[in-house]
Amino acid sequence: MTKRESGEKRGKSAKRLYTLALEGATYEGSVVLLSDSTVISERTISPEDAGIPRIGRGERLMPAVADCLKEAGVKQGEIARIVCGAGPGSFTSLRVAGSVAKGLAAGYGVDLFAVSSLLLTVTGANRPLPPGEYLSVLDAMRGEFFAARVLLQPGGFATQIEPTTILSAEQLDEAADRDRAVRVIGPGRKNDAHPHARGVAGVLSSIVESGPVDLASWEPDYGRLAEAQVRWEAAHGRSLIR
Repeated sequence: MTKRESGEKRGKSAKRLYTLALEGATYEGSVVLLSDSTVISERTISPEDAGIPRIGRGERLMPAVADCLKEAGVKQGEIARIVCGAGPGSFTSLRVAGSVAKGLAAGYGVDLFAVSSLLLTVTGANRPLPPGEYLSVLDAMRGEFFAARVLLQPGGFATQIEPTTILSAEQLDEAADRDRAVRVIGPGRKNDAHPHARGVAGVLSSIVESGPVDLASWEPDYGRLAEAQVRWEAAHGRSLIR
């Protein structure tokens, strides 16, 4: 390899500094473009967006990706990695976001990384949160919630300190009453926040250290079976998947 070829190779590598992050665990999806750990462009697909049916909001992710890249003047070849919120959460929204993330990673020829959406609820809050322990929750339907404890440290770094569980509304209230030092955070809670792709910025180093997922086999953590599958199995008395 000549010095010129070596220099060109290094130059191309040096440009691949951008991280594209997507989050779709709820009907409020989001896309963020990061330079190292700094947000340089972002889009939020809000449930209040006029003219977008709930079931179709996932289709807005690709236009949001294009808008972020255009706004920042970043080309596809400059994307170093894709990060996707891995759930748990809405089955349909996660399936769409996961499919988009996998397609982008395959198309760009880069690795795909996954991160807990419950963690992104804490790190992606629109206003910085005080350090401490949070109980991050997302709607699991049927009167239940996906929940996990997240420790937020000074400086914004956070870790999920326990596996995700499913709590009833009563169990959630009991947990909040039992440990007043733990703040409950999630959509519609006192600390009202949705998981957001901007939260990747504060934990990017740990995401990268955990390693990429297997692109062919990876699926988001849906948390539980899709509601349609539950109804089908209840009606037919057997598993849909054999």
